Amino acid sequence: MKAKQTVAFLALAVLITLFFVFDLQRFLTFEYIASQRDAISAFQQQRPLTTAGAFFALYVAVTGLSLPGAAVLTLTAGAVFGFLPGVLLVSFASSLGATLAFSIARYLFRDAVRARFARQLTAIDRGVEKDGAFYLFALRLVPAFPFFAINLAMSVTPLSTWTFYWVSQVGMLAGTAVYVNAGAQLSQISSLTGILSPALLVSFVLLGLFPLVAKKALDSAKSRAALRRFKKPKHFDTNLVVIGAGSGGLVAALIAATVKAKVTLIERHRMGGDCLNTGCVPSKSLLRSAKMLGYMARAKEFGFKTAAVEFDFADVMARVQRVIKTIEPNDSVERYTGLGVDCVRGEATLVSPYCVRVNDRDITTRNIILATGGAPFVPPIPGLADAGYYTSDTIWELRELPRRLVVLGGGPIGCELAQAFSRLGSSVTQVERNPHLLMREDPDAIEFMQAQFAGEGIRILTNHAALQVNTDRGAKTLVCEHDGNEVLVPFDAILVAVGRKPSTAGLGLEEVGVSLDERGGVEVDEYLRTAIPTIYACGDVIGPYQFTHTASHEAWYASVNALFGPFRRFKADYSVIPWTTFTDPEVARVGLSEQEAERNGTPVEVTRYNLEDLDRAIADEEGRGFVKVLTPPGKDRILGATIVGHHAGELLTEFILAMKWGLGLNKIMSTIHIYPTLTEANKYAASTWRKNNAPQGLLTWVEKFHRLRR
Repeated sequence: MKAKQTVAFLALAVLITLFFVFDLQRFLTFEYIASQRDAISAFQQQRPLTTAGAFFALYVAVTGLSLPGAAVLTLTAGAVFGFLPGVLLVSFASSLGATLAFSIARYLFRDAVRARFARQLTAIDRGVEKDGAFYLFALRLVPAFPFFAINLAMSVTPLSTWTFYWVSQVGMLAGTAVYVNAGAQLSQISSLTGILSPALLVSFVLLGLFPLVAKKALDSAKSRAALRRFKKPKHFDTNLVVIGAGSGGLVAALIAATVKAKVTLIERHRMGGDCLNTGCVPSKSLLRSAKMLGYMARAKEFGFKTAAVEFDFADVMARVQRVIKTIEPNDSVERYTGLGVDCVRGEATLVSPYCVRVNDRDITTRNIILATGGAPFVPPIPGLADAGYYTSDTIWELRELPRRLVVLGGGPIGCELAQAFSRLGSSVTQVERNPHLLMREDPDAIEFMQAQFAGEGIRILTNHAALQVNTDRGAKTLVCEHDGNEVLVPFDAILVAVGRKPSTAGLGLEEVGVSLDERGGVEVDEYLRTAIPTIYACGDVIGPYQFTHTASHEAWYASVNALFGPFRRFKADYSVIPWTTFTDPEVARVGLSEQEAERNGTPVEVTRYNLEDLDRAIADEEGRGFVKVLTPPGKDRILGATIVGHHAGELLTEFILAMKWGLGLNKIMSTIHIYPTLTEANKYAASTWRKNNAPQGLLTWVEKFHRLRR
């Protein structure tokens, strides 16, 4: 902070401190002003201009310094000056005061805030640059949070001072009128019966309804503006068009058909999307086969001297396809047609917010849901394309086991397939540019899994950045950089698993006005509605939770809001999002992690129960891993849980349910769990928390009580 800024900051701090030290706030309470109403009114009648000027200056000072009392002053304006003069005074005073607060905050704090929170402000900056005036107008018109907070928040954005002033002037006018009118009505109360006067009751009703009515009006105006350049059909072919028949699209279409809406489902490739054809189903099928080989390698743990199995890799991959074929009818055209869904195969393009073109056919519709999913992201590594590579979409084409496999990426997909191919017999090297595998998990889970992988013979290269791929007379080598040195990794096949990107190309989104974020994903609001009010989206195409179960979860909100939005809308609930990495053992998590708690400054109590102490885990030779639960210190409310172990994904469900419905560890502890099962681990974790939080003082007296009785 520069010298002039420091002086200004100190002066501002002194003024605000003096305000509270001398308790000047007592003069800005409704009780005080009501007690002085007669004196103020008499002075105003004698010197109207002086009173108006003093009030104006006071209002500007209070709002400019972001002091409490603006709402009371607004009511006072109505009581002292009447409705029209009061509105005029407050409208200009509040706008000037807000602009003063905006300018002060921008001068003192903008550079420091932007330097520290540059990444977080990127999305806000984009919104302000694109639609700054309307964005501010929405905040002013619908007071979701205090106006002084708006002044401070907008000061760090690129919004110009003049735009801030005139939008504030216009945006606050309606709210000002409602509050001033309430003050004018309050001033007319001369007895308790006056509280029940129709005019005052109407004023209070307006105060309560204004935010709701304003928000509704604003949404309506915004919708009309977004759709203004498109002609709305007089009749529609269907109620809903869903683009994409993956997990999100299938659920959305099913819900629409269930509530008797006419729905068209468009898929360009295969029904079931990634989950059925290239994701969850094939990967878990392969992992199951690999796990059987893992048990063979552990034969001595189960009392067998040796165990071996002969297999052909092509047969394993054939089993994967067989599993897909078995599940396929659940997601088939035949099934969904029977349920009342019009299924169309082809490339969909948005012609307008009301029309989708597929196979030279235009389908008019009231609403559209984008559920086009995602695709593997392939980084632009020189030589990679020439050498040839696999992704999670194409690895299922393999019929010959690679002797040496490089897995590029240490996320869930990379870890699952690295372990599977290692158990199937490939020499696997896993390359990750970050310091650890599974970066979203806590250090204890990461350390456990990295030790497991190393013990199985997987070569782990963390902090290694892939630079290029060299191909020389058929020999392929990945060149990595590690601590300034080149590391060469020879391979026969390489799997690229560094993340996924939303699939939005070719849909015509930009032409109709659907906004995309910096990742290329579709931007949606809390109702999963895009910038175009007739178009919704769900699943991987919006992120950030790229899971099959979240796509299905979002599909409910997208379809219900699209079909019944004019009457009732539901905000998508992301309060409890679980996930599992299906390695062996599995890593499952829901809610807060220790890393996140530390990063956010959230105090937590960590309770841990080791599976090596669980009877069923011991009997199954699966006594490895742990259950870890995070709670507020001294309280049993569950903030998050991480489980590493056999069937961790299934074990986590109890904590997911508890978090969703507000059940604490005491409730889990008092629930009967079948013996011997793995789920007892959850009960023992809860019991551990109870033991750690036992009332020691009370137990001391209880011990004395029992001694006395003996």
